Amino acid sequence: MIDVKGKWALITGASRGIGYLTAKYMGEQGCNLILHSRSLENTKKVLEEVQAMGVQAYAVCAELSDLEAVERMLKEIDSLQVDVSIVMNNAGVQIAYREEYYETPVADYMESFKINTIAPAMICYHFMPKMIANGFGRILNTTSGIALEPQQAGYSASKAALDKITIDLGSTVEGTDVCINLTDPGWCRTDLGGGQAPNAPESAIPGIVVGVFVNDKKSGRYLGAQNFTGMSLEEAVVKAEKEFDSPYRK
Repeated sequence: MIDVKGKWALITGASRGIGYLTAKYMGEQGCNLILHSRSLENTKKVLEEVQAMGVQAYAVCAELSDLEAVERMLKEIDSLQVDVSIVMNNAGVQIAYREEYYETPVADYMESFKINTIAPAMICYHFMPKMIANGFGRILNTTSGIALEPQQAGYSASKAALDKITIDLGSTVEGTDVCINLTDPGWCRTDLGGGQAPNAPESAIPGIVVGVFVNDKKSGRYLGAQNFTGMSLEEAVVKAEKEFDSPYRK
């Protein structure tokens, strides 16, 4: 299992929900953190909490639908002069649930793709070559299990596109110590998931981060967090490595 103590991780959408829990959990493992949200005020609480754990942490902000802001954020992270070896693209948006789905506006797709697909891809493209050069890296892109719901077309299509990008990029590093995989918290009671969701946000831990800790050089996998609910991190890693193969071996 990978030891993340002293490594640097970027977590997008770290101010609330699954991102907040992820930041706290990674801090508990001794991982240094760069915490993203739409404003620095949003991450103030989690920044103070992880720093109190004794890890180093910075906050950065960007509206992910503003792709120029994403570029500025990446330059700001570079200016910190730390090696980001872990990226967790957690931030996402569910624009609307359209009962009249034949009337789905183009804007649903435009906003969903900018935030859920293009911004995470930009972040992958920025950090992945550096990880390859350094010989180590872990990227987790957050996907969704939503299927057969045209009411959420913009959201589900943007996540499907992110799946494709992740799997295709994974094929280029398969068998190396740079791993890019998909993670899915499941339907949780967060601001995005809503109060009717069946799962508590805490049920996504440790599964939401297991792809960071695996050490079997496999990429392109779908690691649904609910498969690991109630397990220790060590147990989750064993299960992930034993039961979840990469798509390139089939």
